[in-house]
Amino acid sequence: MRLVVVSAGLSVPSSTRLLADRLAAATAGRAGTDVQVVELRDLAVEIAHTFTNGFPGRDLAAAFDAVAAADGLIVVTPVFSASYSGLFKSFFDALSVTDEDALAGKPVLIAATGGTARHSLVLEHALRPLFAYLKAVVVPTGVYAASEDWGAEGLDGRIERAAGELAALMAGLSGRLSAAGKPVREPAQETAGKPAGDAFEVVPFEERLAALRPAG
Repeated sequence: MRLVVVSAGLSVPSSTRLLADRLAAATAGRAGTDVQVVELRDLAVEIAHTFTNGFPGRDLAAAFDAVAAADGLIVVTPVFSASYSGLFKSFFDALSVTDEDALAGKPVLIAATGGTARHSLVLEHALRPLFAYLKAVVVPTGVYAASEDWGAEGLDGRIERAAGELAALMAGLSGRLSAAGKPVREPAQETAGKPAGDAFEVVPFEERLAALRPAG
């Protein structure tokens, strides 16, 4: 399986990239995925040019292809003016112009970094609605890391829980979808009025989420 991490951090070193790497490591440890990181800082000029000439440059096009082909995404942005960064939004705007269904049905883990815990609601007020609009399947747990969270109790638990949810969704979907994104037919199964080979198992999304919640 392929996991793509989109990081919108601007500084070097970047707390946004640090959070992205920790989320990726926790997810890959569960799902056995190949991980590719897309640093938006390196694509800023090509992203801007896409809005003026209508075509992505070579590196940006490669990033778009990686995102579209991924089995799961981790997206991390720094908080600016109580929302995601302009660079982060511009990347996904340009992606949706190129392929409006690039994220349709794709599991996405949302995360953000900021200087204060007061901005933690950016996950629910900005990122989750954005990716719902892009038709992605956003995992229940988002991860926000304020300056005081690094090295404190609680962040590791949120990272592990979110990574577990993403890994479970990736594994479940990859087991039921072909490379073309269509349901895999189960051989030697009969359904009412349908010949063998035309049936496949459908697990409601609510049941899969319920299986991720701790008992009690």
